[in-house]
Amino acid sequence: MGEAVLRVLIAPARRGIPKALMTGLAVMLVASALAAALPQLTGRVVDNADILDAATEASLTERLEAFEQRSSDQIVVATIRSLDGEALEPFANRLFRAWGLGQAGEDNGVLLLVALDDRKMRIEVGYGLEGTLTDLHSKLIIENTMVPAFRAGDFSTGISDAVDDIVMVLEGNAAELEARARRNRQEDNGLPWPVILFFIVWSTFFFGGFAMAFLPPIFGRKIGPKRYKWLGMTVDYNKSSIGSPGGRSSGGWSSSSGGGGFSGGGGSSGGGGASGSW
Repeated sequence: MGEAVLRVLIAPARRGIPKALMTGLAVMLVASALAAALPQLTGRVVDNADILDAATEASLTERLEAFEQRSSDQIVVATIRSLDGEALEPFANRLFRAWGLGQAGEDNGVLLLVALDDRKMRIEVGYGLEGTLTDLHSKLIIENTMVPAFRAGDFSTGISDAVDDIVMVLEGNAAELEARARRNRQEDNGLPWPVILFFIVWSTFFFGGFAMAFLPPIFGRKIGPKRYKWLGMTVDYNKSSIGSPGGRSSGGWSSSSGGGGFSGGGGSSGGGGASGSW
């Protein structure tokens, strides 16, 4: 390969072609040489990485064909072993264009690409579908459907479910995908809201009682025996007290403010799509 590139560069030099043009040509040739080879389009599922079981591949092919017949949108699944050092997005874009996905003039193709050794995946979306299968939807499918399954080593389920999600969005049911993502976020947040609410109420009573038992004598203004004015309230320790050694009293408290009670409360890809890794 190096000798071939050298011959291409020497020949123009002998004919007096400018050096700048030769440099540009060299850059393009090197980039072409370093780009990963593209697989051949052999069907709606091109499993060159061999990560799909036979039943899943057959089911995917059947479902994708049926979807294309009723919608005209074209979805292709591709798996490869490696990107050979090329960035994922440029490779996916090159593959999308080389395969000419989608109907002519419609640009209604979708490529679901998995690079096994690089542990990367991408959903590449044609211009005609970017308004329906948005970058956000692609990201949700990757993060909530593909990544968990891939991390568990279940590539067949991850890819199959991702295709179902893509079809669901393209058929106008994106709200279900978004609702599922919200549920996943709530589950990831840890404690359910009833438990959180219980701790908030408990903390309010506990720390509120603690504060009223100790803070008024420290920060309030004394207006009588064991009576203090604090934060606009009158705190009277004489009305409810618990005896303690040495005749010292503590515990319960009552408050009033102005005579009232106290209360409170609280064809060609447009570059659209998304990428991910696991």
